[in-house]
Amino acid sequence: MHASHILLGRSWQFDRREFDDVFPEDESSGLPPLRGIEHQIDFEPGAVLPNRPAYRANPEETKEIQRQVQELLEKRKIHESMSPCAVPVIVVLKKDGSWRMCTDCRAINKITVKYHYPIPRLDDMLDELHGSVVFSKIDLKSGYHQIRIREGDEWKTAFKTKYGLYEWLVMPFGLTNAPRTFMRLMHHDLRKFIGKFVVIDFDDILIYSKNMDEHLDHVHAVLDTLRKESLYVNLKKCSFCMDKVVFLGFIVSANGIEMEKEKVKAILEWPIPQNVAQVRSFNGLASFYRRFVKDFSTIAAP
Repeated sequence: MHASHILLGRSWQFDRREFDDVFPEDESSGLPPLRGIEHQIDFEPGAVLPNRPAYRANPEETKEIQRQVQELLEKRKIHESMSPCAVPVIVVLKKDGSWRMCTDCRAINKITVKYHYPIPRLDDMLDELHGSVVFSKIDLKSGYHQIRIREGDEWKTAFKTKYGLYEWLVMPFGLTNAPRTFMRLMHHDLRKFIGKFVVIDFDDILIYSKNMDEHLDHVHAVLDTLRKESLYVNLKKCSFCMDKVVFLGFIVSANGIEMEKEKVKAILEWPIPQNVAQVRSFNGLASFYRRFVKDFSTIAAP
């Protein structure tokens, strides 16, 4: 199905194949372009470089790590390394039964200078949606892998398996500052639209408008910008021209902001806390919806 079928645009507004290139079925091989915003890693002065051994893995896990490493090599997301700095990897089982290989970046993060690019407040983003009646949600495809590691910093990302040492050429999950690098790029590329008809939560872009004609123009503008910046979208995780979407754990519609039923169910079915740590955990969960509970602070007080 062409992406434009999903856009629900009138034929005179959208070419049916106009944005197919923005929605590739597979993650692209090769490196993303250097955009001037890359992920930089600055170590604290005098820091001792970590050199951690590879974790023990059973035969199934080892085979999966080898498979994913080979795939990353073929797609040029990593290459072999001679770095003096190395951390291990693990594989974790995802809900769909597949495996995700993760770099254990804790030792690297411990010696990395922390940067503090602002992350938008949840309430501020939700407030921007007031008065909107039509929404589109765009999810970037393997968003972190669409950002390069700053040239010269690749060796700082090196990871070790049983059979080799490799370093990342694109931004992996787990690095401190990575979420802020991602937000910095999104804010830079979509700065013309933020606060007008776009809010961004990392790799989720929400477009909001007061009518359909206006919305189609907004969607077109965002997709055109993503194309120009060589940023690619996961069509399977997108929702276009909807009167209601789930965003940031809330249901957003012309009627305003509502609680998501599954999250409410999780709160209602939460086991009765038995100690201070469990009380704090429950309060943290419940406070996500505090805007809907009158006098929440009083109710939640010890």
